[in-house]
Amino acid sequence: MPYLERFDNPKGKNLDLFCTRNLLDRSSVEEQVATILAAVNEEGDAALHRYSERFDGVVLSSLAVSSEEFEEARKAVDPDLKEALALAKSNIRAFHEAQRAVGEEIEVMEGVSLKRKVVPIRRVGLYIPGGTAPLFSTVLMLALPARIAGCREIVLATPPDKEGKIHPAILYAAELCGVDEIYKVGGAQAIGALAFGTETIHRVDKIFGPGNRFVTEAKTQVAQGACAIDMPAGPSEVMVVATTRSNPAFVASDLLSQAEHGPDSQAMVVLIGSDPDRWIEELEEQLERQCSVLKRSGYVKQSLEASRIAVVQEVEEAAFIANAYAAEHLIINTGDRVLDDSLVDLIESAGSIFVGPYSPESAGDYASGTNHTLPTGGWARSMSGVSTDSFVKKITVQELTGDGLARLAPTVMTMAAHEELEAHRRAVEIRLEEER
Repeated sequence: MPYLERFDNPKGKNLDLFCTRNLLDRSSVEEQVATILAAVNEEGDAALHRYSERFDGVVLSSLAVSSEEFEEARKAVDPDLKEALALAKSNIRAFHEAQRAVGEEIEVMEGVSLKRKVVPIRRVGLYIPGGTAPLFSTVLMLALPARIAGCREIVLATPPDKEGKIHPAILYAAELCGVDEIYKVGGAQAIGALAFGTETIHRVDKIFGPGNRFVTEAKTQVAQGACAIDMPAGPSEVMVVATTRSNPAFVASDLLSQAEHGPDSQAMVVLIGSDPDRWIEELEEQLERQCSVLKRSGYVKQSLEASRIAVVQEVEEAAFIANAYAAEHLIINTGDRVLDDSLVDLIESAGSIFVGPYSPESAGDYASGTNHTLPTGGWARSMSGVSTDSFVKKITVQELTGDGLARLAPTVMTMAAHEELEAHRRAVEIRLEEER
C-alpha cells in the first residue's frame, strides 16, 4: 500500500483537498484548557502543583530548578553534545546578531522630525516541550535571539519527568544561552503561569515556543487578552519540491524526519515530471526501507497516512502549489541548481526554504543558524518565523517645532474637520493662536 496519496495536476477543489492539514479536532481540548487556565489564574502555585501530580505523575517540592540540578546537568551531558551545542550556538548567534534592529530617523518636512525607537520586550517566557522528545535545540532558537535583542528577563518553563527532574540537555542549553529563570512546569498550566503569573512565577510580556495541542490551545486562549504569543503553532510540516532527477532516498529521508515529530505531522511532495511513475515507486520503496529502522515508526506511519504527492509538469505549477500550501519547511531539491534558484524566486509563502540536495531540514532544525520556530498551518502566507525582531517593540517618536506645526496645521485641521472631530482640530488651532 502506497504511503503517499497521489494528486495529478491538482486545481480548484482538488488543490484545496491536497493542501488540507492533518489537524486533530480542536474542540476536544478547548474546554479542558480553559478549565486549566482558569484554575492557574485563580489558585496560582497550588494549581501548578496539582496538575504536575496529575499530568506528570510527580509531587514537586519546588517549581524552580536548584543550583545543584544545574551542576548535575553539566556533568550528565555528553561531551560530544556539549561540543555540538557550542557550534550550533555560534551559528545561530551569528545569524541573529546580523538581524539587530536599527531605528530609523527622518525629517519628513522642515520642523517635523520622526523616528522609531527599538525597545526590547522586558520579560519573555519560553516554553520547551520535554515529553517524547526533549527539544533542547529550541532553547537555543529562542533564548539566543532574546538575549541578542536585549530582553532583560528570560524565563523558561518545561515539564519535569516522574522524578521531578528536567532533562539535563535542556538545563545545560538554558545555562549556555543565559536563561535567567527555569521552572518545572509543562502543558497548558505552564502557559497559564507565564501569562497570568503565580506566587513563584511572575507573568511575562510575551510567550514563545512549540508544544502539543494543549499547549497550542492554551497559547491561543491567553493571546485573546492575557499575553502576547509568538505565533499560532500547529503540527510540524514539510513540503519537498522535486523532479525525477532528484535522489528519492534524500526526499524520503526529509519526509520521514518531519513525520517523526508526531502523528499529526505532515510530509508533502510536489513532483515536476511527465513520466513520474518509476520515481514514485522508488520513493515509496525508500520510505518503507528507511521507516523500518526508525524507533518512532509508529508516529511516522500515522503521519504518512495524511501525507500526499502532487504531480505537475511545469515549474510555475509547482510554485503555485507550494505557495498555496505555505509550508513550515519547504525543501527545493530538483537536481538542477538553475531550476532550484528559479523556484526560490517564485516562492512567496514558506516558513523557511532549504535549497539543493545537501540542505536537509535537519540542518535548520539544529545548527545551520536559521531559526526553527516557524509558522505552520498556512500561517506562512502572512507571518514570519521567530527572529531577533520577535523580541523587540518599535515605538514611533515625533517632534514638531512651532514652525513645523504651522506648516502642517492646514492639512491636519482640514482632515479633522472633515472627520467631524472638532477637538482634534482645536488641539492644533489653540497652539497657533498661542503663537500669534
